[in-house]
Amino acid sequence: MMWTDEHISTQLLETHLSQDTDLASRREGTISSTVQWILEQVPGEGLNILDLGCGPGLYAERLARAGHRVTGMDVSANSLSYAKKSAQSNKLAVSYLQQDYLELTAENSYDLILLIFTDFGVLVPEQRTHLLNKIYRALKPGGTFLFDVLNHNGAVTTTAAKDWELSLKGFWRDSPYLALSESFYYEEEQVSLNQHTIIDEDGGREVYRFWIHTFSQNDLAVLLSAAGFRTTACSDGVLPDSELYGSEAVTFCLASK
Repeated sequence: MMWTDEHISTQLLETHLSQDTDLASRREGTISSTVQWILEQVPGEGLNILDLGCGPGLYAERLARAGHRVTGMDVSANSLSYAKKSAQSNKLAVSYLQQDYLELTAENSYDLILLIFTDFGVLVPEQRTHLLNKIYRALKPGGTFLFDVLNHNGAVTTTAAKDWELSLKGFWRDSPYLALSESFYYEEEQVSLNQHTIIDEDGGREVYRFWIHTFSQNDLAVLLSAAGFRTTACSDGVLPDSELYGSEAVTFCLASK
């Protein structure tokens, strides 16, 4: 859980806020246009919105400015500390909960639940099923679950060459470490894995794995139907191209309870 690691979570927050990359969060202009698109798809005033995996509150604040009641949920204390200070500074009444969204317990509470930045595709199948059931229960009748995934246009089939890095201090540790990195692609499951083994100067070892599943619209329809949802619409081309993927590689999906 690198989001709860004191050093790595600090590095992640800096990456979230950076306007030079889309690695942890999309750039501000993309976030603003995405929020505008979301509110066009789910119109209404004073919606009760839950932003899962909210990070430093970049979407939550924009939704609150639009007049909605927003709750952000994230497991990272570092990101939430920033989000709370920013909301207070901007006089925005956003509620933040430090919690793993897989442990969501709300029932019939929200008009709209968001899971943005392809988070759905990092979950293993059992977690996806579990989360969909939790989200369905947390939505009000007629409520909407809106999320994005990488589709089969996403370039995840190419495996990078094995690599290593020796650093006195860097992203993974604030002390000397060796990072061994490799990637794998599993064609049948349509999933890629980026794996990083971090060895510290005392020989301690941690392994960090980043899964990236891709989905067709039919894949999503099957998953959502099994959880009780009605699939409202799926759209490609919502985002601009970035250094990580092209616009047509990301699918946004709306599902209704």
